[in-house]
Amino acid sequence: MNRPKRILVADDNRDAADSLAVVLQMCGHEVRVAYDGGHAVALAEEFGPDIVVLDIDMPVMNGYEAARSLRHLAGERLVLLAVTGVPQADGQAKAADCGFDAHFLKPVGVEALEDAMRSK
Repeated sequence: MNRPKRILVADDNRDAADSLAVVLQMCGHEVRVAYDGGHAVALAEEFGPDIVVLDIDMPVMNGYEAARSLRHLAGERLVLLAVTGVPQADGQAKAADCGFDAHFLKPVGVEALEDAMRSK
């Protein structure tokens, strides 16, 4: 692992979000959690994360909408990682169009996330 990162995890499945946050904290990262896309954007403005892990299917604002907002706020310095439990034929292309750097199907391993974090 490189230097510790500031990571925001957003997922409406509270157990999934909280579990991932704990694992990332155990890896030495500073982590905040949001349970919907709107809260993720607001929290990102306050927290200033290096990386945001966004579930695609969330209430209030879905992951695609949140990614567009976050990319507008933070620009290219922010690493945006999409996660979804529902595979879609055009999921990776749509995620890239919305500004995501990588797209994963749940469950996603911490090693895969760490690799994506280092790639940018």
